[in-house]
Amino acid sequence: MKYQKISLAVLFLFTGSNFMFSQESKKDTVKAKEKNIEGIQIKGTNNKKTETAILGEQRKAIVQKQSIGAEEISRKGISNLEQGLTKITGINTVESRGLFVRGLEERYNSLLVNGLATPSNNPFQKIIELKQFPTDIVGKFDVYKTYNANLFGDFAGATFDIETLVPENSFTKLDFSVGINSLSTFRNNFKINKNAYTMSGFIGLNSEDRQLPSEVNGYRPSGAYIKNSSFKDTWNVNNAKSLPNTSIGFTTSQRYKFENGGTLGFLLNLTQGTEYNYKEGNDNTFDTNGEYKNKLYKKEYNYNIQSTALLGLSYKKANTKIDLNGTFLQNSFNQIQDYDGYRDNKPQDVMFFRTNQQDLSRLTDIQLLVSQKIGERHQFKAGASWVNNWFQQPDRKTFYGFRTGNDQLLISYGGNNLIRQYLDLSGVNYFSAMAEYQVNLGKKQEDNYYPVTISAGYNGFADSRTMSYRFIYSTTTGVQDIINIDSPDSSFATANANGNFQWQESAQPNYKAFLYQFVNAGYTNINIKPNKSWDILAGIRAENNMTITRYKLITDNINGKFNSINKNQTYFLPSLSVKKALNSKSNLRFAVSKTITRPILIETMPIEYINPDNNTILGNYNITNSSFGSDFKGLDNSQNYNFDLKYELFPKSSEIFAINIFGKIIERAIERSLISSSNSNGTTTTFFNAKQAKLAGVELESSFNLGRISESLNRLNFGANFTYIYSDVERSDAQKLETNFGNKRGLQGAAPWMLNADLKYEIKNSKNLKRTASLVYNVSAEKIYAVGFGGLDHVYEQPFHQLDFIFQSELSKKVDVKLGIYNILNQTYKLEMGKESALNISTPDLLLENYKRGISYNLSIGIKF
Repeated sequence: MKYQKISLAVLFLFTGSNFMFSQESKKDTVKAKEKNIEGIQIKGTNNKKTETAILGEQRKAIVQKQSIGAEEISRKGISNLEQGLTKITGINTVESRGLFVRGLEERYNSLLVNGLATPSNNPFQKIIELKQFPTDIVGKFDVYKTYNANLFGDFAGATFDIETLVPENSFTKLDFSVGINSLSTFRNNFKINKNAYTMSGFIGLNSEDRQLPSEVNGYRPSGAYIKNSSFKDTWNVNNAKSLPNTSIGFTTSQRYKFENGGTLGFLLNLTQGTEYNYKEGNDNTFDTNGEYKNKLYKKEYNYNIQSTALLGLSYKKANTKIDLNGTFLQNSFNQIQDYDGYRDNKPQDVMFFRTNQQDLSRLTDIQLLVSQKIGERHQFKAGASWVNNWFQQPDRKTFYGFRTGNDQLLISYGGNNLIRQYLDLSGVNYFSAMAEYQVNLGKKQEDNYYPVTISAGYNGFADSRTMSYRFIYSTTTGVQDIINIDSPDSSFATANANGNFQWQESAQPNYKAFLYQFVNAGYTNINIKPNKSWDILAGIRAENNMTITRYKLITDNINGKFNSINKNQTYFLPSLSVKKALNSKSNLRFAVSKTITRPILIETMPIEYINPDNNTILGNYNITNSSFGSDFKGLDNSQNYNFDLKYELFPKSSEIFAINIFGKIIERAIERSLISSSNSNGTTTTFFNAKQAKLAGVELESSFNLGRISESLNRLNFGANFTYIYSDVERSDAQKLETNFGNKRGLQGAAPWMLNADLKYEIKNSKNLKRTASLVYNVSAEKIYAVGFGGLDHVYEQPFHQLDFIFQSELSKKVDVKLGIYNILNQTYKLEMGKESALNISTPDLLLENYKRGISYNLSIGIKF
């Protein structure tokens, strides 16, 4: 890599966190005849981001909320939020498919940033990929696992709320990390798009040369021919040596005091990181005759560049608080995929396929938050945000042919052997707002609470997006050529100049769609505390959901009117949470609610997203297929009924034991399914509503000091959580062609059980400098990845065991170092077809996909000035 990249990879990372220590207060007993002296108070401040403080907040909260803060993030070597969340009860992450909460896939989750709705910056995910949030910009992360009316109704697994870092004291910090991976680092011939491996690529600007050529950019598709010179991006790839993964961050926080008693805080964080990732393995599919339709071996080279910036201003005076935040996230994901094998039931045609693509996402989120207390009884808070949200896969290039040597390929300039795809999803204006008024009623009690608190409020969002999906391909009479696989540009240019082929844009009428969503909701909550042991929160939410999808079918007139699907639904969503403090150390909790689930964008987008192996993703916006017996006008929102009963015990301020019994009924649950492609090639992934899904489960959580077992173990702390889930699905008419239709099965994506555990060893030296070592483990059970159709059994995702080791040491009060070893077990990730297909399978091998991720070693150093 050029030296500029390394030096630039030295100008950005980590939000420092101050660790403040306070003593646990214990109540003195007053002996007979002794006087009880009153009137003396000792006050101190505590850090609300420590594990003990967060556990105390969890104990006091009326809703079931679990949090992870700056201290735990640091101790466990967590570099991004996705890593952090896997340490929370009932949460597991599965490769690149986001977070599973209580076995439910990511579509059942929603995301808030500082309490405001935030869109996903990727149409393939329900929420922003949380590993894009470096922990540098996070003060605390809340996970709501029971619902209350001031949350958006889109809730079944959990609602995540990111509390961005706010300036609380003055410091400046520089962090640098370097990491290697046993599979990916120092690999020779690591393939990277030539334009991605430049300075413009390093800052994510290489997409500018990958836009539609000038002949068609800004015009409707018309079958126009395009000059080869109009394309600015290259088919060539560099064969580089993959370097270590690096990340660098800069954080400065300053506070200023005014004479009027107000304070102004300023926070700036800049983070830049690069990552090389390599994996290889099988990528197969079966046809409805029980034979391999595709039998491919894939090698994948990923070069990921991530940039983050946070600018925060915070003003406080007495009962007034005003926060202005600006967050910028950019992720440039450059990928080369090489396949060897056959597809479309043609074992006689063993070929080579290559895809060269970039996924570029940018999200800018500007928020204004205001809070005002009026006396002791009244409080008003409000907030608004504007988001610019943009996702592209520009000039996604694919070619294929027959190998004639290690680096040569015999190709034909026709039959879509050369194809370029342009996917663009633009959300220029996304608006979110909230306002809430709260009043305390009754006489203030000795323990500093009011018997009744009433709140009423509004929150909502408006999302407007434009989707464009266009194709450019080669046309010819069948001319063949031999090209260099890694440097085909010169061959393509010569062949085009000689008239052997031409570039032409597909004139498909369904190239564009418009997606609109408006959610507006009013709610009220009443919190009743008859005494200090009872806490009751009842609420009702009225949420209006209006969606408009404007699209065209492939058979429509390109100059004609758009089809439109309009939905206007209002949901009334009640909630009730009850907490009974059995004593100062234990609680009994009960919660019941009704919520909804909205689909992921790709699940309803009016496109058929095409992959090079002919496997496609079809959004169910308006599936018309005679084999299903009727038309299905897009996916419905699920309606969910949630129940929780929890007992929790806090033996010490840093310890917990809890058992939670939960249940859910999900009407019209959304499931991923595999069906035969409409063009008889490959396989189509699409989505259907089931009629109903029922889930029941139990969560066990424990965290305690091993000094309870033996004094010699008092430096060790052990934490574990286990979740067991039973699920049963009643299929809908749309799923009647599902294999083994009459048999019982669980909900697609729901894992029957999952386990997280960590063991921490902590010591302090004579200078009160802390050293911590942690082992962190998680796994989830086999689960249905996709429902099987056409006689084929379901596709199952196999258990994946992950073990990490993290060591952290404070070298001084200003310097800390952290060593992490991740994925120590280096298990193989697998997708396999089940053994209960309704037809004979021609091979005993039911493997569909497998690969390893390698073991990662990461060293980071933080210096505070």
